[in-house]
Amino acid sequence: DGGAPEKQITSGDTTYKFQPYWSPDSKKLLWADRGLLLRYVDIRTKKIVDVDKARAWEIREYSWSPDSKWIAYVRPEKETNPKIYLYSLEQKKSFPVTDGWYAASSPVFSSDGKYLFFVSSRDFNPIYSRTEWNSAFQDMSRIYLITLAKDVKSPFAPQNDEVEIKKTAKAAKEKKKGEKQPLKVKVDLNGISLRIAVLPLPVSTYFNLASAGDLLYYGRKGSKDEKPKLMLFDLKKKKETELGQIDGYEISADQKKMLVGQNKSYAIIDLPKAKIKIKDKLKLNDMQVRLERKAEWRQIFDECWRQMRSFFYVSNMHGVNWQAVHDKYEPLVKYVNHRADLTYIIGEMIGELNIGHAYVGGGDYPKAKRIKTGLLGAQIVRDPESGFYRIKKILRGQNWDKTLKSPLTEIGVDAREGDYILAVNGQATNKMQNIYAALVNTVGKQVTLSLNARPDFAGRRDVLVVPIADERELYYFNWVQGNIEKVSKATNGKVGYVHVPDMGRHGLVEFVKYFYPQLKKKALIVDVRGNGGGNVSAMLIERLRRQVLAIDVARNSAPSTNPGAVLYQHRENKLSWTGTDAPLDWAEIAAPGIVRLPAAAVGLRWFWQRFPQALRFRTNAVRFDFIPAALDERDLPTRWAKKMREMTDRYKVGGVGYPQSPGKMGLFR
Repeated sequence: DGGAPEKQITSGDTTYKFQPYWSPDSKKLLWADRGLLLRYVDIRTKKIVDVDKARAWEIREYSWSPDSKWIAYVRPEKETNPKIYLYSLEQKKSFPVTDGWYAASSPVFSSDGKYLFFVSSRDFNPIYSRTEWNSAFQDMSRIYLITLAKDVKSPFAPQNDEVEIKKTAKAAKEKKKGEKQPLKVKVDLNGISLRIAVLPLPVSTYFNLASAGDLLYYGRKGSKDEKPKLMLFDLKKKKETELGQIDGYEISADQKKMLVGQNKSYAIIDLPKAKIKIKDKLKLNDMQVRLERKAEWRQIFDECWRQMRSFFYVSNMHGVNWQAVHDKYEPLVKYVNHRADLTYIIGEMIGELNIGHAYVGGGDYPKAKRIKTGLLGAQIVRDPESGFYRIKKILRGQNWDKTLKSPLTEIGVDAREGDYILAVNGQATNKMQNIYAALVNTVGKQVTLSLNARPDFAGRRDVLVVPIADERELYYFNWVQGNIEKVSKATNGKVGYVHVPDMGRHGLVEFVKYFYPQLKKKALIVDVRGNGGGNVSAMLIERLRRQVLAIDVARNSAPSTNPGAVLYQHRENKLSWTGTDAPLDWAEIAAPGIVRLPAAAVGLRWFWQRFPQALRFRTNAVRFDFIPAALDERDLPTRWAKKMREMTDRYKVGGVGYPQSPGKMGLFR
């Protein structure tokens, strides 16, 4: 009941520990750590036993058998997919129960000790991209079970339809009077990986399995599920039941109650067998905590230091004495009076490691309610003579895209560059100190603008517009479009241009939008200045470095390449870049065969030159040659680089702007 004094069980370890689990007999505690170990401790003797040590990554999924004699866990492997292992506490030895051909996860014992349930990705149903002939695999998983003992039948085995003679009441009564035998899990390891059965469930994504008698609970979030769902499978009835959209759940030790979470509310309910309807929510609104911010900030500081100690990619901490760094910055913590001060100190401490992709942020900050100012998607300046505001430039948009709506270009809005904005909702702008004061709290609302080609109310026209909250995407779109036009004009339409703002979802979308329509260009400039980083670099480079494998020809049509989405690069497949500020991750990924060019050649960070692929095919004695006249089979990288310099000198592009930081209101020069 928490009344006894606390007792320290372990000591001396310096690594980061993950989720601990009590054994069902409450005598042991199981956990994994950042040292890639899986361990348990005997509470009475305080002896720690190492179950296993991974080599590829952390062990993060593990569970106890109901008799506390076995541990099931997933070990990431260096050379195969993750495998599920069983560890015998009596034999002090681990045994693999799945092979490395299929990824496996979420192992959990049935509550009666007969089965081991787990999730595995063994279904392969490709979907195909519409941008290129390429495949992807989404839902791949089902729930499986292993019969732990040879004499245990599969719950899905054919049933004997012969009439069973019921036992006499006397025999049943005698059995009831018999003492309850302690549960003992029997495991026959010989041939265990062959005793796998699949539950009759649709292929999807499954997680968080829990067994209670004949019932198996689990979460499901497949590509067709809008939100995660809690599901139930009855092994006796062979039936699946949807319990509803539940964020998380825990089953009590006696398997009679369940704690469920839904939309930041919680409830304790009877073990559900039908759709969950939360009526009596736990009253948590009166829960209060006495918060000592100074003590909390000190703990946050120490925890951040510990996390870097345990998770930094090399143990030598770049040669920095990490304990000394802690001792250097720790005295400053007592002077912290705001969460922002703490964030600054932590950032300075982590900065001592001289490493990229190490960030600090977040925390509890007082946040005032913000009222948004409506924006018109235009550059507006004040006319010094009349005092009215004037539309200097209307930003182009794509009004079918809600992120690129430009209010003054909407259908029916008669607004032109050079027009004077005489009034906003009837208020004359020449009497205003700032026109944006009249646009406060107008985002998404109709606003009437009085416009005229001259600073005079006579002959004005009133137009209805709906201001937007943010113009950054519009400014970015116009900057990109301007660069495309400059490159096209300077090269007579022969060279394409793509800007990649980051290596995340946004950057991937921008690349796809502009890369595929320009595949037939003679060259392609890929500009990654101001890139916000991310992890899709390899996807982009894979597409840029593809080579033509064949030419597809059909009567009365233009020849096409195979693969289809490919730049006709020279067979040496050299990737060239210019400038000295190339992002490290791109430079490393593309390192083999890179040819450096003078920074003055293009003035942009990256430049891919497209040459027809040197290919030669023989089909029915007809030879097809695709060898550029300027190059032949004797070309070496040095000669190719010289040719590249000549080409890039011809395609010098001037006036392509460099984006400022996002902190400058998204404006680009």
